[in-house]
This record gives sequence, structure tokens and C-alpha cells, in this order.
Amino acid sequence: QVKLQESGPGQLKPSQTLSLTCTVSGGSIVTNYFYWSWIRQPPGKGLEWMGAITWSGSTTYSPSIKNRASISRDTSKNQILFQLSSATPGDTAVYYCSSRRSGGPWSSWGQGTQVTVSS
Repeated sequence: QVKLQESGPGQLKPSQTLSLTCTVSGGSIVTNYFYWSWIRQPPGKGLEWMGAITWSGSTTYSPSIKNRASISRDTSKNQILFQLSSATPGDTAVYYCSSRRSGGPWSSWGQGTQVTVSS
């Protein structure tokens, strides 16, 4: 069973860059046909998919944040990395890392990390 653990700054100021790390255990991020995504949930709202990276390193992003977001990986540490530039209070949310096999549901989730953007 793959386990995911998110980590991040907790709080940052508007215009700063948000950086998050998802550390994966129990499986390799380069395992064929696996996708790794970042999903967030703002307070009082539903889940919002932000983007994903595949086992081969290809990335896709939600159009709503595409110009500000970057997803990458560190294969030596088995980590999925997320950066969001020019943060605003609207980026305040619980951020989750999730994974799925090609064709399947987002079945493995981290516990989430709270990020608050405030001056």
C-alpha cells in the first residue's frame, strides 16, 4: 500500500511562492502507469484538482492555475514537488497529494497539509 505524506510551510504571505513536498513510501514514483496529483480544498468548498505528474515525468495542470503552478519530482528521494507562485489569500486550503494507477480512481491520499496565505 502506497503511503503519501505532505509537508509545507503552513503559512506564507501574499505574493510569495508556495512550495509543497509529497514524500512517497511503499512504492516508487516511477512505477509504470502511476499518476501523482496535487488536490486542494479551500475552506467551505469542494476538492479542486490542480495538476499531476506521471510515472515518466509528464505534467498536466488545471487551467485555473496553469500559469502559476509547477509540479516536479525528485526520484532520488521518491518525492513529488509542487510550487505555486504569486500566492493570494484565495490559495488558502488544505493541500493533498494523491495517486492512482492509469484508468483507476485517486485511491491513495495523504493526510493533507494546511496552507494559509495571509499578510
